[in-house]
Amino acid sequence: MNSEVRKSVTVLTSSTIAFVICFMIWMVFAVLGLPIKQQLHLNETEFGLLTAMPVLSGSLIRVPLGIWADRFGGRIVFFLLMLVCVPAVWLLEYAHTYSQFLWIALWLGLVGGSFSVGTPYVAKWFRKERQGLAMGIFGAGNAGAALNKFLAPVLITAYGWQAVPRVYAVILLVITLLFWFFSYPEPKLANAKQPSLKAQLLLMKNPQVLKYSQLYSVVFGGYVGISLWMVSYYVGEYHFALTQAALLAACFSLPGGVLRAFGGWLSDKYGAYKVTWAVMWVCWIAFFLLSYPQTQMSIRTVSGHLDMHIGLNATVFTILLFVVGVALAIGKASVFKFISDEFPEDMGTVSGVVGLAGGLGGFLLPIMFGVLVDWTGVRSSSFMLMFGTVCISLIWMHFSLKNQKHQ
Repeated sequence: MNSEVRKSVTVLTSSTIAFVICFMIWMVFAVLGLPIKQQLHLNETEFGLLTAMPVLSGSLIRVPLGIWADRFGGRIVFFLLMLVCVPAVWLLEYAHTYSQFLWIALWLGLVGGSFSVGTPYVAKWFRKERQGLAMGIFGAGNAGAALNKFLAPVLITAYGWQAVPRVYAVILLVITLLFWFFSYPEPKLANAKQPSLKAQLLLMKNPQVLKYSQLYSVVFGGYVGISLWMVSYYVGEYHFALTQAALLAACFSLPGGVLRAFGGWLSDKYGAYKVTWAVMWVCWIAFFLLSYPQTQMSIRTVSGHLDMHIGLNATVFTILLFVVGVALAIGKASVFKFISDEFPEDMGTVSGVVGLAGGLGGFLLPIMFGVLVDWTGVRSSSFMLMFGTVCISLIWMHFSLKNQKHQ
């Protein structure tokens, strides 16, 4: 193994591990939010806003972080970003009011912008035909959402919710230092082009960038929104304890993260269009089934009343959720394959814009889920909303991307 290959593998490994921890912290309120909800007596809408606040700041920071990564290098930007977020995670333990939780959530949520830094940083270490797989492996750091669901319930059960920010802050600090010592500056050729700030900002108006932003708002935004909501869903709909609910919710978060590398390989082999199109159809079917609420019917027959119950039990629900997690993992990788093919010199900026769209989707969805539950009283209304978004995406893909169908 020559020096450059060894460095590329080391960069990919250290960046992926760092991103796992960043994503774990970004999704912390998926589990931590439940005891806080009970402590502060929050309704579903307020709970949705709390879980979504880190996603908001992590999304808004992605565009400037992507620009800075292109201009100054991904390694230094990634390192400083994680370092800045360590105090926020630690201070979470000392919050007492709802507004304090919201402000600290905004601060620690900046760590979610690490994706738009790490993606171009990793991609610059690999040839174009291998970038889909490399970015997929890095993107598998989304599995941090599942790691949070394994670790946080154990800490809460054993030591109370205040133990979670203490442990997470220490983990983030250690990983930040390890990342710095086990990573390298980008290859010189990758930094040969220094685009002007004006040129980078103009990319935000590019129609292709807007197309990929819409798709990513569904595959990534849907993944984030559902990851944040599912523990609460299992507790409310199926009456599981926190530990059991988090474990079942991980059946969505884990494949939704680790299989992103598989999605990158599929995109390299079959093309981004075909893979994304297939992903949308799988999600369309799954969300349709998940949307159906628990229904009790009494049918009047010639011999009397026939009582019927239609609904998904926890087992079938979890299987369908697993399928959605697999599909979204593949879709997240295929959308970024589009970007690496079309914008190889501006990946930081473009990934920042597209990541912003995906993150904003992840921010809005938990709030909308909460509003729908408070308004309708039907928990599966969250999947009705997801079904509608996928319908729009399929129609949009058919008319706007059909010229790429035979790539």
